[in-house]
Amino acid sequence: MKKFNIRKVLDGLKEQASSSVSSGQSGAPENNLMHETLQSENFQLCKTVRHGFPYQPSSMAHDPVQKILAIGTQSGALRLFGRPGVECYCQHESGAAVISLQFLINEGALVSALADDSVHLWNLRQRRPAILHSLKFNRERITFVHLPFQSKWLYIGTEKGNIHIVNVESFTLSGYVIMWNKAIELSSKAHPGPVVHISDNPMDEGKLIIGYEAGIVVLWDLKSKKADYRYTYDEAIHSVAWHHEGKQFICSHSDGTLTIWNIKGQGKPFQTITPHGKQPKDGKKPEPCKPILKVEYKTTRLGDPFMILSGGLSYDTVGRRPCLTVMHGKSTAVLEMDYPIVDFLTLCETPYSNDFQEPYAVVVLLEKDLVVIDLAQNGYPIFENPYPLTIHESPVTCCEYFADCPVDLIPALYSVGSRQKRQGYSKKEWPISGGNWGLGTQSYPEIIITGHADGTVKFWDASAIMLQVLYKLKTAKVFEKSRNNKEDKQNTEIVDEDPFAIQIMAWCPESRMLCVAGVSANLIIYRFSRQEITTEVVQLLEVRLQYEVNDMESPPEGGGGGDRDLPTPGAASPSPQTTGPPTHPSTSSNSSDGVRDNVPCLKVRSTPLKQSSGYQVELVVQLVWVSGEPPQQITSLALNSSYGLIVFGNSNGLAVVDYLQKTVLLNLGTVELYGSNDPYQRQARSPRKTRQPAGGNGLCDINEGSASEDRCKSPTSVLASNHQQFYNGGGGRGAKMSRKLSLPTELKPDLVLLSVCPPRGANPLDHRDNSFSRSRSSSVTSIDKEAREAITSFHFCETFARKGDSAITPCLYVGTSLGTVLAVALNLPPAGEQRLLQPVIVLPSGTLARLKGSILRMAFLDNTGTFLPPAFETWYEPNAAGADSEERDKARKRRPVSVSPSTSQELQESQYAVVCSEKQAKVIALPSQNCIFKHSITETSFVLRADVVQMNIGNCVACFCANGHIMTLSLPGLRPLLDVNYLPLTDMRIARTFCFTNLGQAMYLTSPTEIQRITYSQETCENLQEMLGELFTPVETPEAPNRGFFKGLFGGGATSLDREELFGETQAGKASRGLAQHIPGPQGLEGMKGAASGVVADLARARIALDERGQKLGELDERTAAMLASADSFGKHAHDMMLKCKDKKWYQF
Repeated sequence: MKKFNIRKVLDGLKEQASSSVSSGQSGAPENNLMHETLQSENFQLCKTVRHGFPYQPSSMAHDPVQKILAIGTQSGALRLFGRPGVECYCQHESGAAVISLQFLINEGALVSALADDSVHLWNLRQRRPAILHSLKFNRERITFVHLPFQSKWLYIGTEKGNIHIVNVESFTLSGYVIMWNKAIELSSKAHPGPVVHISDNPMDEGKLIIGYEAGIVVLWDLKSKKADYRYTYDEAIHSVAWHHEGKQFICSHSDGTLTIWNIKGQGKPFQTITPHGKQPKDGKKPEPCKPILKVEYKTTRLGDPFMILSGGLSYDTVGRRPCLTVMHGKSTAVLEMDYPIVDFLTLCETPYSNDFQEPYAVVVLLEKDLVVIDLAQNGYPIFENPYPLTIHESPVTCCEYFADCPVDLIPALYSVGSRQKRQGYSKKEWPISGGNWGLGTQSYPEIIITGHADGTVKFWDASAIMLQVLYKLKTAKVFEKSRNNKEDKQNTEIVDEDPFAIQIMAWCPESRMLCVAGVSANLIIYRFSRQEITTEVVQLLEVRLQYEVNDMESPPEGGGGGDRDLPTPGAASPSPQTTGPPTHPSTSSNSSDGVRDNVPCLKVRSTPLKQSSGYQVELVVQLVWVSGEPPQQITSLALNSSYGLIVFGNSNGLAVVDYLQKTVLLNLGTVELYGSNDPYQRQARSPRKTRQPAGGNGLCDINEGSASEDRCKSPTSVLASNHQQFYNGGGGRGAKMSRKLSLPTELKPDLVLLSVCPPRGANPLDHRDNSFSRSRSSSVTSIDKEAREAITSFHFCETFARKGDSAITPCLYVGTSLGTVLAVALNLPPAGEQRLLQPVIVLPSGTLARLKGSILRMAFLDNTGTFLPPAFETWYEPNAAGADSEERDKARKRRPVSVSPSTSQELQESQYAVVCSEKQAKVIALPSQNCIFKHSITETSFVLRADVVQMNIGNCVACFCANGHIMTLSLPGLRPLLDVNYLPLTDMRIARTFCFTNLGQAMYLTSPTEIQRITYSQETCENLQEMLGELFTPVETPEAPNRGFFKGLFGGGATSLDREELFGETQAGKASRGLAQHIPGPQGLEGMKGAASGVVADLARARIALDERGQKLGELDERTAAMLASADSFGKHAHDMMLKCKDKKWYQF
C-alpha cells in the first residue's frame, strides 16, 4: 500500500492558496508559471559547527595520550580541540558553569563537574559527543574532582570538606566516604574549609592527599581509613602538586608563598619560597604577595625540575599584566599575558605520575585567548595557534557570508595574507594533534568576512565546516590618528569611541572589489592587487547628504503654492576632493566658535600611503557636517563592478558614486526619488524631541505576541545596523528642512517640506549593547509620527526600468523604510576609454511596489525561474606595469542573460522581481509590474534578515524573524517550505550578524567571541556526520615505567591498590540514598558503543573490536601457557616426591 504523506498534501494546499493571491491582473497565466523544484523535503535545520574562542572559559583538561584539549565555560558549554580542523561543541542543558573537567585518559570519555553540583560522563567515541550518565548531588556542593590514571573511581571533594567516591562505569556512589571531622585533628575546633585538592601518592595508590582551603593538608590512608600525617600552615591553600617520587609535595598559598613538604616531616615545611617577594636582609619573612592560584611541579630525567605557577606577583606591581612564572633550576622566567589567567596545564611525555614527567609545553587558558608555551626552547617562545580563536581580537560589528565563491579567490587571499604573519614562533608542530578530519563531501569554497570595531576587516576560509583566517585589512590606516584634544573630538566625531568601526560591507567576489562603510559616515573602496604600491594622495570625495535648514515654524496655509522655488540638483563638482550642492547661506545661529560646515568626521591622511599587496585604497567618500549638524550614519550600501558604481543611503537620502571617474552622479533626498508621485502626504511641522530609548528594552519585550499594534512595530534598517546613533533633540531650536534641486522636466515635483528632528550630537548607544532598542513603526500608517524615510536596501540589475518597457537596461532598485521600491535607470557609456571620459546618466524612474515594513532584500528571476545575478567584471591586476589598458580590455563584463519580451500586443513577462520586507514578500512580473504572488511572512513579529538564496535544485527566500523563526519560501510561488522556531532573539548581536548564503548555509555571532554556523539544507544535514571530525582515535597506552631490578628486589616501587574491593558495595556498603540522584543519559550504555554513522566510524569500531579481541586472545594464550607450566611443575614435583618416598616404610615418614 502506498504510504500517505500529509506533508505533501499540505504543500499542495499551500501552493494553491499562494497562487490564488494576486495584486491586480496576473502578468502571466497560472498554467504558464514555471515548475518549482524545491519542496519541504529539501529543508532541515540543524547546527553544523561553532568557531572561535570559548566565551567566558572556566576550566580545562588535557588527554596526554589522545592529545586532545577540553575547555568548559561559565555557560555550561564544552569545546573540544584536536588537530587543526578537528573541533567539537557540546552544551550542558542546565547552563551551569563548568568548574572541573577530567579525561578518562585514552578511553574516549570525559567527566565534567558543574556549579549546580552535577557530574556528567561524556562519550567522546562518537562524532557528536553525548552524555552517558549524570549524578546530581542534593546536600553537597562540589568544589574539586580527581580521577586517577587508569582508575574507574572518581574522587569528589565538597564545600563541607567531605570526599565522596563515584564509580564512573555505573555512575553510582560508593559507601566509602572520607568525612572532614575524621581527616583533621580531633582537637581542632575550626572547620578546615572546602576541599581544594585531591590526589593520590604517585608511588602508593593507597595514600590520598587532601588539601583544605584553611591551610590543612592531610595524607589519608585509604585501607586503614585514617589520617597518617597532617600538615598545617597559617595561610590559605590554593593548590597542591606532587613530586613524582611521592616523597615531597608542594603547596601554593594566598600570601604568594610556596611551601615544599616532606611526607614524613609534618612539623614545618621543608622549604618556603616566595617567588616574587623581596627578601629582607635581616632574615625576616618576605613581604606578602598576591595569591599563587596554581602550581605544578614537573621533573626531568636529565635536568632540574620545573615549577610553574600563576599569580604571586608583588602588590607594588600596579598595572602589571597577569603573569605565568616558570622556575627551572636557578632561572626564573616571568611571562606576561594579555588577559587574566583562568587555568594552565603542563603537557608531559608520560601520563604516569610516578615517572619523570619530561614537560615540553604549557597550555595557558586566558579569559580571551589560548596560549601554548614551548618549554624546550630558550626564551620559551609560544606556538603559532592554528585554531580560529582571534575572531574577537577586536569586537565584531558586522558579518557577511559567501558560499560557492570563485575557486581562485581563497588561494589569492591566502597568498597575500601569508605575508602578514608574525615571526618568532616556536619551530615545533602544534602539540594538540589528536583526532581525525572528517570526510567532507562539500567541495565548494566558502568565505566569511568580519568587520570589527577597530576598523579591521578579516577574510576567513570557511570551506568544509572549517575556519582559517586568510587576510586582514586595516582600514584605519587611511585616516589620520585621532588627537587627544577632547573638545575638538567632540565637535568633529559623531561617536565617542571606535570611530573607525565597520558598519556595512559590500563585496564582489568575482571582481574582488570591496567597499566598507564606517560608523563615522565614511566609505572606502578597495581594489585587490598582488603588487605593492605607494599612493601619494588618497583620492577623496566629500558628499553633502543633508537637508538644509529653513526657519519656518509652520507650513503656509493653503498647502503648496506656485511661488515656491523649484528644487535644483546638487551639482557634482569635477574635483575629486570635494563635491556637493552649491553652498546656500545658512540660517542657523552661529555659536561663538563658529558652525561646522562641509567638515568630515574623520581626516584622511595627507602623507603618502604605502600599500602592501592585497586590498588597496581606490577612493574615500565622506559625508560632511552641514550647518553644524553631523551627517547621518550610512544604513545601506551596494557595489557593482561591471558598472563601476557604488550607492549608499541613510535616513536623509542616497548618493550614487562613480568610482572610476571619482565623481558623485546623484545626491537626492528620499522624497525626491518619488518626483510628483509621492504617495505620502508629508506636512511640515515643528519637530519634536527625539527620545533616547531605554537600554533595558530587550527584544524579547517586543515579541511577546501582544495584540497591541505598537508591540508589533519593528525597527527599520536604520536602527538594525550597528553603531546606530540615537540623537537627543533636547535644547535645540525648532527648524524645518527643505532642499532645492532640479530634476528632468517630466519629473519636477511640487515642493515638499520634509519635517525631521535636527540632530544635536548626543551620545550614541554603545555598539556592543546587547539590547534591541524599540523604535517607531516603519509602516505607512505611522507617517504622521515619523516623516523621515530612510534608504534600507539597494540592488543593481539589468531589468526593465519602467512599466511596459520593451528592453532591459542597467538599473538600480532602491528600497526604503516605508516599504517602497523605486527604480533608477542607469545610462552607461561604452566600455573602455569612453567609460572613463563620458558621464554616466542616472535617472529616477518611478515606483515599482509598496510593501508593509522596511524593504530588506530584492532579487530578480528570469522567465524560467533562474536567479539573475547582478552584472560583474572579472578581476584583473590593476597595477600591471605597462599593461593597464590591455588588462582592462581583456576583462570581460558578464551580464545576466535575459529574454527580450515579445513585441506582440499581448506582452509576455520576461522577468520576476522578488521583494522581501519586514512583514511580507512579493513577486512582481516585469515589465507589466503586476504582483503575481504575495505572502505575509509574520504578523506579530518582523523579519531581521532576508536573502534570496540558490540551492542545489532551485531558489528560495530565506528569512530570520525577531521571534526566532527561520523560514524559507519557494520561488516564485512563495509557498512556505520551512518554519522552525530556532532561536529566540535576546540581543542585538545576533540581529546584526545573522547571514544566509547559497546552498543552505547560514551563520551568526552566538557570543562576542564565537561564530555559530547552521544549515537549512536536508542534504547537508544528512552528510554532516561524515563531515565532522573524529575526536577519539585508537592509540596504544604507553608502557608503565620500569621499576628496575633493585626496586623490584627490595621494594620501593609503585604499589597498587585494589580499589574495587575497597570501594565496592561488598566492603564499603551502599551510599546514602538522598545524597545524590543518578540520571541516565539519553543514549545510556548504548552510547559507549559509538553512535557515529559512516564508513570511518564502522571501521574504527571494527578495529577497536579486533584489537580488544586480539588482546583477550593474547591474555588467554598467556594464561594457558602459565597453566601448562604450572601443571608441568606440579607433575615434576609429584614425580620427585614419589621417587623419594617409594622405598620408605610407613614409620619412616
